[in-house]
Amino acid sequence: MSDVNLTLDHQALDGAAATRRYFNKFERIIGHLEQVAEMSATEGEIDRSEAEIVVGYLRSLAGTFTALSNKYLMAGRVSNHLPGSLTIDKHESGFPIFQEVLQMANDALQVESHLKNLPTQTKLKQEMVSHILNEHTIPTGLQYAMSQRLYYEYLASGPMFWARTDPQALWIGDKDGRRRYLLHWAAYDSQLNLPTIYVMMVEDTGKRALPRDERRWPRAQDHLMAQSVASLKLVTIAQGFDEDFDDLHPKFLRRFHVGPMYSHSFTQQSGPLREVLAEAGGGPGEDWALAWTVETLVSGSVRTEKSGFFGSVERQVFTLDHFGVQENETGATQTRRALILPAKPHQVLEERKPAGLSKIRKYVVGPRGKMISYR
Repeated sequence: MSDVNLTLDHQALDGAAATRRYFNKFERIIGHLEQVAEMSATEGEIDRSEAEIVVGYLRSLAGTFTALSNKYLMAGRVSNHLPGSLTIDKHESGFPIFQEVLQMANDALQVESHLKNLPTQTKLKQEMVSHILNEHTIPTGLQYAMSQRLYYEYLASGPMFWARTDPQALWIGDKDGRRRYLLHWAAYDSQLNLPTIYVMMVEDTGKRALPRDERRWPRAQDHLMAQSVASLKLVTIAQGFDEDFDDLHPKFLRRFHVGPMYSHSFTQQSGPLREVLAEAGGGPGEDWALAWTVETLVSGSVRTEKSGFFGSVERQVFTLDHFGVQENETGATQTRRALILPAKPHQVLEERKPAGLSKIRKYVVGPRGKMISYR
């Protein structure tokens, strides 16, 4: 095991102004990602059910950023130590570090007690007005209390992208007497500090419907969550599931990597994007690019192997994409990489034409938020 200190890539945002710029940037970016998912469905790269699943997780991710923006709204304005600052992975992520998401989950467990002890929004607003009229100063302490009130209220009601979201099953019909489900789940990868979304289509030949089977369903959920590591190849995840469940047959597995986010203001990216974003400049909200990667693994055929004395089971034979004779396979049938970025960085990118980015699909955000796709 390497002794590399991953915290060297971490950075606490400097003050409330930088924190607000960071969250405003991500609010826009996640909105653009919903358009990318919709365009992918329209163009047939994923089906409509998958697009709806992905958009649901993206909205949960937006909820996480909204909650954190309230938590750190007064960063550095109350005292040198209160409240703290949001910590992000500044190198190859651009997202909040995994520990921020874990802390949010812990706070969610204590929402009821925090809301009980904090004054209501109405009471805090009345006290702010009274403070301004009587003290003639900014009610910083009350503003901080309001930000924490908003944070806990959002944790109590808003959709959230947690460190892990256990698998759910969506029935999509029967085929040849087999029940078919889309299983979907998500994880915030602790090593990469990036959200990942998984969708698996399975055919169920069990006696009971999978979501109602108290023996198979909890075990299947635990199995998939234990394998939800971005560094694992899709074929490793799918083959392990196929071998552990004789009556669940994974026909395809898809993984969506959201990020990294590159920003000249907030991250220390390497490679050609560094020069592109530096040259593009631009106003607030224009100095960014977000990677969007979709890995797909498809079962191309099946084989039968013996089970016990007289039985047999079906195993999947997955189609793998090989880079070349001398290189290892990717562990997927297909990998689609894309960049989402504003128009000005895209213009610089087209002028420079860096070799490593020439074949990557670009989703370009126009002045009014309209998305244009370039292959």
